[in-house]
Amino acid sequence: MLDLRFVRANPDIVREAIANKNERVEFDAYTTLDERRRALLKEAETLKNQRNTVSSEIAQLKRDKQEATEKIGAMRGVSSRIKELDGDLSTVEADIQEILRRIPNIPHESVPIGDESDNEEIRRWGETPEADFERKPHWEIGEALGILDFQRPGKITGSNYTLFTGYGARLERALIQFMLDLHTEKHGYTEVSPPFVVNRDSMFGTGQLPKMEDDMYRINEDDLFLIPTAEVPVTNIHRDEIIPEEELPVRYTAYSPCFRREAGSYGRDTRGLTRLHQFDKVEMVKFVHPDVSYDELETLVQDAEEVLQLLNLPYRVLNLASGDLSFAAAKCYDLEAWAPGIERWQEVSSCSNFDDFQARRADIRFRAKSGKSQLVHTLNGSGLGLPRTLICIIEQYQTAEGKLRIPDVLLPYMGGVKIIE
Repeated sequence: MLDLRFVRANPDIVREAIANKNERVEFDAYTTLDERRRALLKEAETLKNQRNTVSSEIAQLKRDKQEATEKIGAMRGVSSRIKELDGDLSTVEADIQEILRRIPNIPHESVPIGDESDNEEIRRWGETPEADFERKPHWEIGEALGILDFQRPGKITGSNYTLFTGYGARLERALIQFMLDLHTEKHGYTEVSPPFVVNRDSMFGTGQLPKMEDDMYRINEDDLFLIPTAEVPVTNIHRDEIIPEEELPVRYTAYSPCFRREAGSYGRDTRGLTRLHQFDKVEMVKFVHPDVSYDELETLVQDAEEVLQLLNLPYRVLNLASGDLSFAAAKCYDLEAWAPGIERWQEVSSCSNFDDFQARRADIRFRAKSGKSQLVHTLNGSGLGLPRTLICIIEQYQTAEGKLRIPDVLLPYMGGVKIIE
């Protein structure tokens, strides 16, 4: 959430951010409400000052044993009006807060302005090896090898779910373990295993609510939500807390399943693993000093890139344009790996800096050595998302005979299995 003082002082910047992010916010209603709020405050403060002054006069009249009935009667009317004004002010301030909750974060100055077509490619790594056979899409390979089942989940749950079986389940588990080991042992993250169900305050803190409630799976009886990403519970570890400055940066990594209704995406990417309602992901989350948050963003991206490099998967890094940014992000890099079977780039990681936007919503602060507390900056990134990473592995490591080679870096996690056939 943006600082109310910033919004009041920079309405044009806020309007521009809303437009550049293609958000729908009734900002004109906010300015009208804010003017109303100031008018109510001014009248209420004037009347309260008047009441204080007259109350002193009444007290003096009583001490002097003089008549005060007229002034007392007049003050009853003033007190009644003050009560009315306070009630109106509470309503107006609640309406202002509701609009503030829906104003997106301001894009960083380095973010391109535009939509998805304006995303800026920063760099590429690796080249897809030439194949002397026609590469098949992952769903054909997976079903032929008996490691992916797209039919049975339909009767178990419904569409857009999958079942990993045999060595498919082993491969997914190996990938998760490899990524967690890399992030903890080399990159300096602390592993956590968070709840996969969170409350409304947690979803608000990271910015999913109120905007994305229709895309979330909700447990109505308890007003709880299945997590869309481990970002939500992990960021909320420090909600309503003050972190000592010397402990920054705080880095966490976590595996979790992720649950997304994606109500607006029905009919898109219906085959294979590209778009699922439930999928696994390893997440990285940072709490950092504001002065170094953009340096920390670059290292976050590098940590995600190393996963792809060790898997030897060609990829590109994109600086997302304003219209492709999430509601809460100030800047985001997407990592897209190449899937040679379907011949498409697959987003396997998004690495974002939220500045103090999430920290303000969740009240996450650090205490400087001077004793003063201020908001941290929060960052998170996928390290990586499992389904699309597996798409790229399956399609790149397939053989002409229809077998699947295991990437070298995953061999220690596969119990001696080098080829799935």
